[in-house]
Amino acid sequence: MQAIILAAGMGKRLKELTQNNTKCMVKVNGITLIDRMLHQIDQKKLTRIIIVVGYKGQKLVDYIGTLHIKTPIVFIHNKIFFKTNNIFSLSLAKEWLCKEDTLLFESDLIFDNSVLDSIIDDPRETLALVDKYESWMDGTCVKLGDDDSIESFIPGKKFKFEEIKDYYKTVNIYKFSKHFSQTHYVPFLEAYQAALGQNEYYEQVLRVITMLDVPEIKAKRLTGQRWYEIDDIQDLDIAESIFTPDDSEKVSLLQNRYGGYWRYPNLLDFCYLVNPYYPPERLKNEIKSNFDVLISNYPSGMRVNSLLAAKNFGIRQENILVGNGAAELIKSLMQHISGNIGYIRPTFEEYPNRYDNNSTIVFTPINNDYSYSADDLIAFFDNKNIQNIILINPDNPSGNYIPKNELLKLIHWAKDKKIKIVIDESFVDFANEENSSIIEQKLLLKNPHLYVIKSISKSYGIPGLRLGILASGDRKTIETLKKDVAIWNINSFGEFFLQIEEKYVSDYKESLVQLKSERDRFKTELEKINGIRVIPSQANFFMIELVNNTIPEELLKSLLTKHNILIKDLSKKMNGKKYLRIAIRNSKDNNQLIQALKDELHC
Repeated sequence: MQAIILAAGMGKRLKELTQNNTKCMVKVNGITLIDRMLHQIDQKKLTRIIIVVGYKGQKLVDYIGTLHIKTPIVFIHNKIFFKTNNIFSLSLAKEWLCKEDTLLFESDLIFDNSVLDSIIDDPRETLALVDKYESWMDGTCVKLGDDDSIESFIPGKKFKFEEIKDYYKTVNIYKFSKHFSQTHYVPFLEAYQAALGQNEYYEQVLRVITMLDVPEIKAKRLTGQRWYEIDDIQDLDIAESIFTPDDSEKVSLLQNRYGGYWRYPNLLDFCYLVNPYYPPERLKNEIKSNFDVLISNYPSGMRVNSLLAAKNFGIRQENILVGNGAAELIKSLMQHISGNIGYIRPTFEEYPNRYDNNSTIVFTPINNDYSYSADDLIAFFDNKNIQNIILINPDNPSGNYIPKNELLKLIHWAKDKKIKIVIDESFVDFANEENSSIIEQKLLLKNPHLYVIKSISKSYGIPGLRLGILASGDRKTIETLKKDVAIWNINSFGEFFLQIEEKYVSDYKESLVQLKSERDRFKTELEKINGIRVIPSQANFFMIELVNNTIPEELLKSLLTKHNILIKDLSKKMNGKKYLRIAIRNSKDNNQLIQALKDELHC
């Protein structure tokens, strides 16, 4: 068996990275794509490796000469690479195709050894390597039969998003038998190129072949093996985080992305906190049906969006501000606060990060569950020189919850002390207490020192829409903040959600029932695992303590590398104590995490 690598392309989408290098000479974690690929192929002891070069071809040839590859290498030069596509490059190697069984690669791929093993070890002679379609993938897709037959090739122009559940993406690694190349591929390649020219793709030939009664080629489905195709700098950035050999660095790189995890194959994100049971399909379908209108029109300005939010939360529009997520509102509010601030720790660090640490006074609960009451806060802060107090309720990461009647006591105490109080109730809808929100018109008007922030993204499971609100009886500050943020600070999709949300109130309430039920079940199952202690929570997450010799960093690495699960390490936030935070997802995902924890903690 031999290998053919197509490496003639210019890689224009990588911009300055390919100004002086070929695409396959771009480095991922310090190693070029072609270096990695050639050494992987070299281990298979093939007869030869044929490489079709073009752009910066001699530079690539010279570079490969320094890599000490033992397998004989044959170079073919595509001298008109700038006006042809890969069908022409492959046609230059057609005589080699007919001499021996061949592994065919495109040079912009990075993959684990297991990917190569899967196609070589398969006894079938002619195969197209495919993987279940994911949203990060780009290029040719196929539909498969139950017997792995390729029923159809789906080029980009005929791609239908409503059918993606049936699609597989070609990995651009193939195995052609000598017989297949002689009787099928090369004859059709020559005919196709004669009819349609040289600026086409070699996969188009395969598309024609699959229409035959006996096409001979089958699909080989990957089952979780890692691979990535690098077309632009974003692909390169993601590939570096997926394929870094340093597991600690991999955890850090993923956590520091702060989202965008849909581009990571099959990653289960237990870091970020959303409602897993909302929105309902009906609501999503309503947004989808209005997609064309929403994407082609400006959203309304701040006045209209404040009106929509006021309608949904039952207060006046002059008392509410809509933000591009709660984070925008936190930043704006903290810039308009002065004086010393009282915090509770551990807590959501976005607030302290937006203020001078020299002006903070911190209350830390002295119990194993990091629980505290309104009376605890009053007792601690009563004789402190503070002008503001920040409270997350339920708190993040502890999940501690102060019931509404106690919270009102704290609000009244703050009023008497002339202290501004900011209460973040992003997770309050998940609390066991009914009607737990303090976003009420009468309450706000009576307490103009009170500012309530809520992340709609978290509560309603729509973090991609980036919505949050700030409500207060302090109309002057609300008016100031409305001028501080951009007039179009949310997009049309966020505005449309605010417009239609009231129609789905019953669905939202049902989602909260489901979340609370799953939280109870999840907690029970987590408590059965030796080596962890679960902190009681009334939010959509748990803080857990590792009570054996397990090192949090090592556990995080194992969960990510072995199980493709990402969770949050709280060790730095907890002064080195061994705590983690786990989001509550649906029962299927939670069960997967439970099993992974049992595996890694040897339960």
